[in-house]
Amino acid sequence: MPSPTPTAEAPDAVSGADEIREAVASQNLTIGEMIGQLDAIGFTVGDTRFSLWTVLLVAIVIVGVFVLARLGSRLGSSAVGKLNRLSPTQTLLAEKLITLGVWAMAILIGVDILGIDLTALAVFSGAFGLAIGFGLQKTFGNLIAGMILLMDRSIKPGDVIAVADQTGNESFGQIRKIGIRAVSVTTRDEREYLIPNENLMINQVENWSYSSRNVRFQIPVGISYSCDIALAEELMLEAAKSSKRVLQMPAPSVWLSGYGDSSVDFVIHCWIRDPEEGVGNVKSEVLKKLWYLFQDAGVEIPFPQRDINLRNNEQFEQIIAALSQRMEQRAQDTKDTGEPSA
Repeated sequence: MPSPTPTAEAPDAVSGADEIREAVASQNLTIGEMIGQLDAIGFTVGDTRFSLWTVLLVAIVIVGVFVLARLGSRLGSSAVGKLNRLSPTQTLLAEKLITLGVWAMAILIGVDILGIDLTALAVFSGAFGLAIGFGLQKTFGNLIAGMILLMDRSIKPGDVIAVADQTGNESFGQIRKIGIRAVSVTTRDEREYLIPNENLMINQVENWSYSSRNVRFQIPVGISYSCDIALAEELMLEAAKSSKRVLQMPAPSVWLSGYGDSSVDFVIHCWIRDPEEGVGNVKSEVLKKLWYLFQDAGVEIPFPQRDINLRNNEQFEQIIAALSQRMEQRAQDTKDTGEPSA
């Protein structure tokens, strides 16, 4: 029994649907008859016909393209991961290029299988293209920015960076992942920031591990003017060297930074090689050790000191005179009666 044929003579939007229907019918008449019945149900828009079989075939091909692209991307990423000669940045860049290539090839294969007549979409192409242009402008911009960052190796997973946005807010943490749209930065308190790739291209980025993982940080310390500054410097160096994370080479150093209002101000310079582990915990460790060293050696950490200068004026002098007169009167009453006056 021949399979039903479309009632309209208009060409199908998916020209490959007719070829697939005929190929299946030549192999299995039952399935071919079912496909013919699905193909008989449809409608025509202009000179193009859409049928239920066409819609079903497009859905099957889309699912097949998606599965093929995902499988191909995973196989490609697995193959790249086995290449020990590539650096982490090169590996990530190769994985992204393979993923884009696999998806582009899968989509082209799907279009070729369906034999889609793209002229059938001419009515929607203008509005659809305009919507895609506006909607995906940032997406493609972030994609290209991510590729550039990976190619010049300025940003890579594992780097510790500090990024300031246009409002001056600074995000500091370790890069965990460079995605198609954004870079994932995790801070020490396990907060994860997603920073668009374009921001890393147009804004200033402080990369603590770009060319070297050595990072120097400062710890301000103040001592009293009456203390021995040479002894204080020795104790500061001892406190800095006592921390396991502080490098011995380059060695820590102590600088006298200035004479403050209440203290002689010093700065301890320390070097570490693992900024992703944090800086505040090292500062705390050094300052705790220095506290006990200062206590044992009698080095004083001063409190703020201020000199108050009262300007002379007529009202102030009247108050002073009234207080003096009052004090004299009380002293005279005590002398006469033996008891202080109220």
